[in-house]
Amino acid sequence: MPARNPEALDFLLSRRSRPAKTLSSPAPDRDALHELLTAAARTPDHGKMEPWRFIVFERPALERLAGEVAGRTAAQAMDADSAAKARRQFDESPLCVAVIESQRESPKIPPIEQTYSAGAVCLSLLNAALAAGWGGNWLSGWAAHDRAFGEEVLGLRPTERVVGFVHIGTETIAPPERPRPDLDAIVEWVET
Repeated sequence: MPARNPEALDFLLSRRSRPAKTLSSPAPDRDALHELLTAAARTPDHGKMEPWRFIVFERPALERLAGEVAGRTAAQAMDADSAAKARRQFDESPLCVAVIESQRESPKIPPIEQTYSAGAVCLSLLNAALAAGWGGNWLSGWAAHDRAFGEEVLGLRPTERVVGFVHIGTETIAPPERPRPDLDAIVEWVET
């Protein structure tokens, strides 16, 4: 039998994202965040492509970003509730890491595998934050998918896109457990 790591397994079996709206200051400082980003960068990466990068938004930058969101949602005539939700993601966050997919040309590694790797970085960063005792949440939303916002505000290149905004801070309310998938309904066993 392989050696077990019961603490790590217990963590994974009980991990729970914290709603972004329940996170507050303090957030990890740069040294603490460096450790979390290091853990996230250890994600599976076929071909060692590193098809992702990070943009870290601290409080002053998040205030600017919230203002940019407000201006762009108004220009698009977005309904008030959707515009407020888009802005609130940045207005209320103590710290946010944008995980950016940066596709690389490769004759061996298809683009979809690079996308999967970038998604795995988001989950790895979220799990690292939770394992370190922080609250965290992986969000996307309007700002992640708006091409003009990505290029003009976040400085994304044409081959890049936002995979997620990982918000990290101090948990203020422990969320209740939520229903989990019924494994009998989603697992198929093949014996021969």
